[in-house]
Amino acid sequence: MNKLFKALNDPTRREILDLLKEKDLTAGEIADSFEISKPSISHHLDQLKKAGLVTTEREGQFISYSLNITALEEATQWLFNLLKTEK
Repeated sequence: MNKLFKALNDPTRREILDLLKEKDLTAGEIADSFEISKPSISHHLDQLKKAGLVTTEREGQFISYSLNITALEEATQWLFNLLKTEK
């Protein structure tokens, strides 16, 4: 879960997740939405993938990225359980 929260800590990564909320996108399509280098976008996508927040599917020479809501649901459930802890 540490990788998940580290990934969510970055505003660019959160923006990428917002884009993927709408539809699956290739790395190039994601990069077109930012004014940073494609290698930087690749790094952000790699961090999101390592955190389990995105999944990938190869389509010919392109890789399509999808939002993985399961990882977010697990983190949300953990947070809710933490909030319910009685003191």
